[in-house]
Amino acid sequence: MRVQTTIEIFDYWNRIRGAADAPLKSEVEPSAVPHLLQSLFILEAREGGDIGFRLAGTRICDLFGHDLRGERFSSLWAHGQHADIERTAMGVMDHAMPALFNATGYSTVGHQASFEIIMMPLRSPNGACDRLLGAIAPTAAASWLEIVPLEFLALDRSRLLPGKFGKAAPVELRPINEIVAGRSARFGQVMRRMVSQLLMSAEAR
Repeated sequence: MRVQTTIEIFDYWNRIRGAADAPLKSEVEPSAVPHLLQSLFILEAREGGDIGFRLAGTRICDLFGHDLRGERFSSLWAHGQHADIERTAMGVMDHAMPALFNATGYSTVGHQASFEIIMMPLRSPNGACDRLLGAIAPTAAASWLEIVPLEFLALDRSRLLPGKFGKAAPVELRPINEIVAGRSARFGQVMRRMVSQLLMSAEAR
């Protein structure tokens, strides 16, 4: 974990959970982390069996060019990774253990940027973990992120984050699709479309 946003929200989550596996969702106080709100999201397990955005900060919505409230979380990711992403998010809730994603975001015109994404479980009053508190943050500043929306994220790796921050090494989850064009037919089609867009842009100049 190397992005200040993910470090701070993970530290906050650890503080409010105390000795519990996960804090109650009612214990999350936005006023405690006002400088992070634009980069935070809350996901919820829905009756249909999927996981969707209950809330998404303005910075996250700006990254994708539209309001994400109500949208399925897996829809932000590359084709071929939807099921793995959803299973991982569900596993964070089922096992009450946070996870860190390293991902590459691809813009609609072929730009690339690296992101850290953290997901941490939240409990309902009945004790079940049915929501996730998370953050999405680029690992480095990129001016185009404020202008050109992302088309999708592609997962590099995911790790569990057991114990208190800094006191336990992350545990690797099973490998999830590496970012390699052609790993799935649909992902390959997206990459070819991006290359075509770049070539047409170059010819126009």
